[in-house]
Amino acid sequence: MPTGKFLALNERLDAYARAHGHNHDPLVRELIRKTAALAGEAAAMQITPEQGTLLSILVRASGARRAVEIGTFTGLSALCIARALPAGGRLLCCDVSEQWTAVARRFWKRAGIAERIELRLAPALDTLRALPERALFDFAFIDADKTSYPAYYEELVKRLCPNGLIVADNVLWHGQVVDPSDQSAETRALRRFNHRLARDCRVEAVMLTAADGITIARKR
Repeated sequence: MPTGKFLALNERLDAYARAHGHNHDPLVRELIRKTAALAGEAAAMQITPEQGTLLSILVRASGARRAVEIGTFTGLSALCIARALPAGGRLLCCDVSEQWTAVARRFWKRAGIAERIELRLAPALDTLRALPERALFDFAFIDADKTSYPAYYEELVKRLCPNGLIVADNVLWHGQVVDPSDQSAETRALRRFNHRLARDCRVEAVMLTAADGITIARKR
């Protein structure tokens, strides 16, 4: 019997949690298999099925119509976000890889949501800074190069509507954020990002320990 409020997941509990959600969409599973076959170890950049379910739930529950994601890879997060948008909803995807987003385009077309997605192949900061500094988005997902998380956040929060959501992946960075011996650029940037959100009065935020750590922030 657990004696505290916190329960560390072992492999059995993690598998149990994964099995007891609606995380078994056939197209999602096919895209995960395709990515693993094509990308090898790089497939670890892809979100998990349960993260995809969470993104869909957040988009639907928030009523978001205009979304943006930073980091698309082979398109699983975009697939889950775009499917959850209402009729007329739009998703702007920012990435730099023609190779991996070509896979994404094929699966978006198969899912029937390609017309909801605009893909811009350019550095994401360049894409964001070219947009007007006003409320443009209801939902944003960050899952790209970790060194730029603080900059992505600052560009996104000022373009987010009141009550809009920012979701950031990998905020625990395999536990390295609490390892003082890790002074890599990625880990230090994530620490800055986490510290900033915890103290930013423009938003209210919660960090979840699911997957590799997910932060959800709502703009006040």
